[in-house]
Amino acid sequence: MKFTRPWHRAFTLIEIMIAIAIFSLVLAAIYSVWGAIMRSTQVAQDVAAQAQRQRITLRTIEDSLMAIQSFQASPQYYSFIVENGDTPTLSFTARVPEIFPRNGKFFDAITGRNFNLRRLSYSLEAGDGNQKNLVLRQNPVLMDLDADEQQFPLVLARNVRKFEVDCWDTNKLDWVTEWDDTNSIPPLVRVKLVLGGNTAAGASAPDFSVARVYSLPSQTMPAAVQNGAVGGAADQTRLVAPITH
Repeated sequence: MKFTRPWHRAFTLIEIMIAIAIFSLVLAAIYSVWGAIMRSTQVAQDVAAQAQRQRITLRTIEDSLMAIQSFQASPQYYSFIVENGDTPTLSFTARVPEIFPRNGKFFDAITGRNFNLRRLSYSLEAGDGNQKNLVLRQNPVLMDLDADEQQFPLVLARNVRKFEVDCWDTNKLDWVTEWDDTNSIPPLVRVKLVLGGNTAAGASAPDFSVARVYSLPSQTMPAAVQNGAVGGAADQTRLVAPITH
């Protein structure tokens, strides 16, 4: 009896090349979809982080403005300063709340005294590369700014494109970019902030622009009232004149 071996047909070179090409197309499609998902995830994370930076920055500014204090007889301690342009600055004195950043630094554990009446100075300064950062410096109202606070201020937001402060002028009935009467407090303050994208992740997030208007709850204590109500500079720090709405 004669046995014959079954015949097996092998793949040709053309069929192998076609299979490899189809497999490569499938891999390319999978990689493209995966890359799009990763980019979308990164953009979403950058936008969320940017929104969080904006919220923290504006909350800090709002908390300090809502606690502002001013005494006409002590302009060296209570002046309200607004500067725009290339080096914008917002500086004033406030009795900050307990949740305010860096409060622990200004608490004396030995005496139990909390220096919560402080001069606050917000400014836009050069950061890494071509970026600018919004920073905050603080010092107790009767003390000078220490070297640590001067060299290492609190960075509220990085890569800030714009920081502008406008004040409502009751005489002009319009917003002004300069507040000449530093011995008084404007009734309204408008803060404009533009945050740049996350450059560490390739600047995938777009710029975020926001403007907030704050109605200040205090007015400057007149010198005549101040001098008649208190006996010295130490007592002046406990006064505030709220506006009744």
